[in-house]
Amino acid sequence: MNFLSDTTAPAHPALLDALARANEGFAPSYGADPVSQAVKQQLCDLFETDLEVIFTVSGTASNALALSVLCPPDAMVLCHDEAHIHRDERGAPEFFTRGAKLLPLAGEHAKIHPDALADTLRQWPSDFVHATPPAVLSLSQLNESGCAYTLDELDVLIGQAKARDLLVHMDGARFTNALVSLSCTPAEMTWKRGVDALSLGATKNGVMASEAIILFSSVKDRLPQLLANQKRAGLMLPKMRYVSAQMGAWLDKGLWLDLAQQANAAAKRLSDGLSAVDGAELVHPTNGNEVFIRLEDGLAARLREAGAGFYSWPDGSARFVTSWCTTDADISALLDAAR
Repeated sequence: MNFLSDTTAPAHPALLDALARANEGFAPSYGADPVSQAVKQQLCDLFETDLEVIFTVSGTASNALALSVLCPPDAMVLCHDEAHIHRDERGAPEFFTRGAKLLPLAGEHAKIHPDALADTLRQWPSDFVHATPPAVLSLSQLNESGCAYTLDELDVLIGQAKARDLLVHMDGARFTNALVSLSCTPAEMTWKRGVDALSLGATKNGVMASEAIILFSSVKDRLPQLLANQKRAGLMLPKMRYVSAQMGAWLDKGLWLDLAQQANAAAKRLSDGLSAVDGAELVHPTNGNEVFIRLEDGLAARLREAGAGFYSWPDGSARFVTSWCTTDADISALLDAAR
């Protein structure tokens, strides 16, 4: 009963098969190979637009590199106080932007509140020499509390950002889980709402190690600088075909959506079941594959004794994460132990 993280789950067999196919013969280096070019076209088709993309092997690398071409070193990125770029990346965004400031904002369930964003934009002008000007709004989708911004919520926040000429970055480590939860298209959740750059995560959804930085039309011209930063950081893999091949198989025939749907459905069953147990209280809505629930000490101990793995979160709740391969038997066993 492993609910520690979706990063602890195995890779889907289709990804391993894709690696074997990519291993045939010789191919150009550093992303110039036919596999990587084919995956770029897949992404253009799925997002219904022309775009630029580079492939990485971690979400932190994707976020930090993306922000490095969106935010100048003397400006700042606005994000939620719980954002991964603020809490969990050991200063990587600040390092890769060569010193840009991250300013955390408030909002329930790890969602930036529009009033908090409006107040911040009022307090931090762009034309005052002593103030650090806001340059980027970064939104996590799913966010760090397992919640998804609705399309209307994105419209409000991104509208505020665009009114101040901010660029918008989306941290999509669990992008697909949000996508199937909202039943919308990739285009509707990104560039059609005003998102300029997306860190598209696949590793948490059945992939071994493959992430992508997508630049939409508004910032496509920043690709040369993005490539330069990737190379300088030592993150440009010579045999990039093995990274892009994983993503290609993940996207093929809607597999990425199917895996996220399985994980989300498992989380919903787990959330509903645990919420009905005495001594358990749901902390955040379950919009994807993460369940945050406050457990009485005795209940938490009983679940661990039964073999359940989950994290104790800093806010006092317990975090359970389901994956593409979470089974009904796993959830039944955990709920039986809880009851």
